[in-house]
Formats: sequence, C-alpha cells, structure tokens
Amino acid sequence: MVTIPIQEVKRRGMSVLDDSLSAGPVYVISHNSPRYVVMFADAFKEMEDALAEARVAASEADIRAGRFTKGTADELMAELMEG
Repeated sequence: MVTIPIQEVKRRGMSVLDDSLSAGPVYVISHNSPRYVVMFADAFKEMEDALAEARVAASEADIRAGRFTKGTADELMAELMEG
C-alpha cells in the first residue's frame, strides 16, 4: 500500500501523486489514518465494471438457487414502507 501524508499533498500539490500512482492506488494519510484513496480514472472504471459484474453474477446465482420472490412494484413498495 502506497501512502502519502496529506501535508505533503498540501505542500507539493497533486503532482506528488504522479510517481506513486504507477504502483497502484495511493492512500492519503490524515491523522495517522487513510483518509482518501487516489487512483487513475481507468483503474477506477475497471473496479466499477468488476463490481457490476460481481453483482450480476450474485443475482444470477440467487435466481438459480431460488432466492427471490415474485411480486409487483406496488407490493414491493408496500413491503418496504412496512419494514
């Protein structure tokens, strides 16, 4: 995990991240804890796509296993309002 103190980002600007980003996401540390994660936009998009694919795969697995209920949108809204 690549880390950079937030003070360094404040002092040198975002350019301080350029070299570090080649190794992957950079955690910006504030008060001894990761506060922000900076990554290339392409890497973020890949992460979002992988997450979406995982959600679809999980939903498909639920359907195959019978873990779903059928109903109308009105029934779903009524159920949500009750609980």
